[in-house]
Amino acid sequence: MKIFPAIDIYEGSAVRLFKGDYNQKTVYGNPLSVAKDFLSCGATAIHTVDLEGALKGGTPNFDVIAEIKKQSGLFVEVGGGIRDIDAVEKYFNAGIDRVILGTAAVKDKDFLKNAVKAYGDKIAVGIDVKDGFVAIKGWTEKSERTLMDFFAETVSIGVKTVICTDVSKDGAMTGTNAKMYKELSEKFNINLIASGGVCSYDDIKTLRALEIYGAIIGKAYYTGAIDLKKAIEIAK
Repeated sequence: MKIFPAIDIYEGSAVRLFKGDYNQKTVYGNPLSVAKDFLSCGATAIHTVDLEGALKGGTPNFDVIAEIKKQSGLFVEVGGGIRDIDAVEKYFNAGIDRVILGTAAVKDKDFLKNAVKAYGDKIAVGIDVKDGFVAIKGWTEKSERTLMDFFAETVSIGVKTVICTDVSKDGAMTGTNAKMYKELSEKFNINLIASGGVCSYDDIKTLRALEIYGAIIGKAYYTGAIDLKKAIEIAK
């Protein structure tokens, strides 16, 4: 299982939200310094999110994310605010390895289809779950799509990688939603990345036992609850 340490970016800084609430965010400093520490811990990939983009659309933190790729040399995936093909191309032209579509994937099926047709497995979908429904616009709105219904549609379109986040777990340090990931991994043949609430080595062992593709570590890294180097070793 791959570990994807996360850098969520707001106004150029690395931050973490509590349960997706923009009014409850903690600032952790320079994203480039964080990326360098990931590299020193043995990370092979970085999960980045433009939180401002996720909320309002657009790519306001593009330069920071492009610089993370340039300076770290690691596999970098990015999500947040990518709602047209120009934004997708902009990131790929900057060397980003995988682009994650969230709100746009829910609201514009044709855009998702066209992106997958053009870029194949370089396109992933981020499915954020709130009370069983898919959340959009930086988790601030709940769509009418259920998790299972939208997941099935995403797989049928040809998406190879899905990052699935239980919003109620994100940043709460209460453990991951293993039951949901077990159900999804048994039902769908896809590269599934677990996100939200991974806060202990037991969480990592549990997800590894489910044989899922990857796990995102966010707040647990920033608070020191998880040593990234050890987490990467356990995941192997």
